[in-house]
Order: sequence, then C-alpha cells, then structure tokens
Amino acid sequence: MTCLNTAPAGFKPFSQLQHPREVIRQFTPNWFAATMGTGVLALALAQWPGASPGVHRIAEALWLFNIVLFLIFTAIYTARWVLFFDEARRIFGHSTVSMFFGTIPMGLATIINGFLVFGLPRWGEGVMPVVEMLWWLDVAMSVACGVLIPYLMFTRQEHSIDQMTAVWLLPVVAAEVAAASGGLLAPHLADAHSQIVVLVTSYVLWAFSLPVAFSILTILLLRMALHKLPHENMAASSWLALGPIGTGALGMLLLGADAPAIFAANGLPGVGEIAAGLGLVAGITLWGFGLWWMLVALLITVRYLRAGIPFNLGWWGFTFPLGVYALTTLKLASVLNLSFFSLFGCVLVAMLVVMWLIVGKRTVQGAWRGELFVSPCITGLKK
Repeated sequence: MTCLNTAPAGFKPFSQLQHPREVIRQFTPNWFAATMGTGVLALALAQWPGASPGVHRIAEALWLFNIVLFLIFTAIYTARWVLFFDEARRIFGHSTVSMFFGTIPMGLATIINGFLVFGLPRWGEGVMPVVEMLWWLDVAMSVACGVLIPYLMFTRQEHSIDQMTAVWLLPVVAAEVAAASGGLLAPHLADAHSQIVVLVTSYVLWAFSLPVAFSILTILLLRMALHKLPHENMAASSWLALGPIGTGALGMLLLGADAPAIFAANGLPGVGEIAAGLGLVAGITLWGFGLWWMLVALLITVRYLRAGIPFNLGWWGFTFPLGVYALTTLKLASVLNLSFFSLFGCVLVAMLVVMWLIVGKRTVQGAWRGELFVSPCITGLKK
C-alpha cells in the first residue's frame, strides 16, 4: 500500500495493515480481555474504602466506557463472522486463540455487575429485567464455553504438556465469574423464588467451574516444574491462575452473604446459615492460596522483565486476575473488619490502576498502528 505523505508510519492509522478492512478480518476474541480488565477496575475503584465521590464518578465513567468498548468489539467480531466466515471458523481448531472465547462472557459479567453497582442508583429498579436477562445470557455463554472448548481440545485440537499455559483456564473460569455475578444479583430480585433459582444456579456454576480449573492448575504446576516457564510472549499467563482462585473465593463470599435470607424466605433457614459459614471459610482459605500464587507470579514476572516482554493483548492477563483478587480482599475487609485486608486491598487496587494505565496506553498505540490486529488462525502462528 502506497503512502503519499511523509508522516512517520507510526502516526498513520493502521499503518501496519495492508488495508483498514484487516481490522475486521484479523479481529479475535482476545480483545474482549480489555473489557474484563476495564470492567474489574471500575468495580474495584467503587469498592475502594473511603473512596471520594470523584473516585466513584471515575469508576462509573470507566463502566460506561466499558459498555461502549464491549459493544464495539461485539460489532467487529460479528462482522468478521459475516464477512470472513471461512477464516473466522478456523478459530475452533486453534489451540490457543479458541481459549479466549471465555473472555466474552467474562467481559459481559463485569458490565452486569456494574449495573448493580452503578446502574441501580442512577436508573432505579427499572434496569433489573435487563440485568436478569443479561445474566442468563452470560450463564448460557459461560456453560457453552466451559463444555465446548474442552470438547474441541479433546477431539480436534493438538495439545502437549510442554506447550501448555494458563490460557487453558479461560473457557472454564467463565462459569465461575457468572456464579459470582449471580451472588450479587440474587438479593436484588423481586420475589423469593427467583432469588433462590439464581442462588442455586450460581452454586452449580461455581461447582461446574472450580474443580475443573483446579485440575488444570495442578497440571500447570507439573508442566512448569518439568518444562520451565512458557515463551515470553505468554508472560502474562502466569497471572491467569490467580483468576479462578480469586473468583472462587469472591463467589463463595458473595453467595454466602445473602444465603441466610434467601434460603429462609424459601423455608430452608438452617441451610442458609451453613452456606454463610462455608462461604466465609472457603473465601479465606482460597484467598490464602491466591496469595501464594500472586507472590509466585510476581517472581516469574520479574524474571521475564529481565529478558524483556514483547507487548501483546495477553498483557490484559495482568489486570483481571489482580482485580478479582483485590475485590476478594476488600470483601474480606468488610466482612471481617480487619484493617490488614483493607490496607492490602487498597494496595492491590493501586497496582491495578497502574497496570491498567500501562496496558491501556500500549493497547491504544498498538491498535492505532494496527499491529495488534493479528489472527494466528490465519497466519498459522501458534501463539
């Protein structure tokens, strides 16, 4: 493609692409990881202890921006399936990119949670039918990802232990994120029957996801012990393991918080008290496991930084796991009233803000140049 002006290529939109249409042709679900990171930052800022009205407004603006981002990505990815169907369907055979289907329902879950945190105070109970509908849609997509992508792994794709990374977790963990969202949604529903349906469904989703995710984590530990760290292109994947741990803890805390009232309203008061106790104990226990993994991930990241980490969309993997772990920490602070959790939660949110700014800036620059629009399913790349 011939360029007639003398401006540096870096200042020309999509200068790294043969044609602007390549934005659609090369678009992959990896981009939805940006909605996960942006959404969880909005939620974390809203939960920051002692947050000023200004911080809350920033959090709400981020949530609204995230909705726009999600709609744009959805439109572009839908256009790819319409205009480039034969190339788009190759994703099902790709051993890495197919895992990122899970980022779509997880990105939607942050928007749903935002409706409960920001939308209800602004627009009132009128938003609840929309929120409930979106949650069930999220549940359907999460279950589909959690079953169909592993099925493709077993029947169509090629995998090996030495090439395994934590991205295997992405399609499985989506159901766990939906479960945590259900814990937030249930107490806002109008009738007791709807509340218990959502609550029980969320417990099922949690069990649908967490044992499988922990099975993958076990294999991942063995893989790293035997074959050492993945290629630096997958450096951010070391943080992905914190996602199911943090989300699992947060889910149990949220589900247990309103379980007594919901079960009691449905004639099962004793069950609710047990659920609340189990939720707190499980949340604390999983938080401790998450602390171990976060410290290991920090050491791994430092090692990668010494050699240099090339930027790619995988860097958004630094944000969402850190964000859900921060939310879990702040939730424990509010439940246990322990200053340690409150202080540590603030530190984690501050780290999240810094990481989001870094990754967001690099993403905008890479998108402007067009260098981030690369579909490995077309190029034949493995990573």
